[in-house]
Amino acid sequence: GEALRHDREVVLSAVRQSGRALEFASAELQGDRELVLEAVRRDGLALEFVAPHLRADRDVVLEAVQQAGQALRFADGLLTADTGVVIEAVRQDGAAIAFADERLLDSLG
Repeated sequence: GEALRHDREVVLSAVRQSGRALEFASAELQGDRELVLEAVRRDGLALEFVAPHLRADRDVVLEAVQQAGQALRFADGLLTADTGVVIEAVRQDGAAIAFADERLLDSLG
């Protein structure tokens, strides 16, 4: 159990099957950029289980919202105000607009 949560190869194999397996990874592996990218490419909503510093990583968040627009809810606040990120999220799922920063929405119109 516990040892497997820290085993990078085991966790990498798991997230390749199901991105949300990231939930069960150690905190250290939830902050492993390569592993996190694999997870959010499979299931954008796995962003929920990503270390905070990677929720602020534009590339990670873009991958997540392109797979599942609603992953925008788990992105760092700065990225919910990033026009490019929000457009990608809404393109994937119109309902993702609910998670866009209000200041961005005000500036758009």
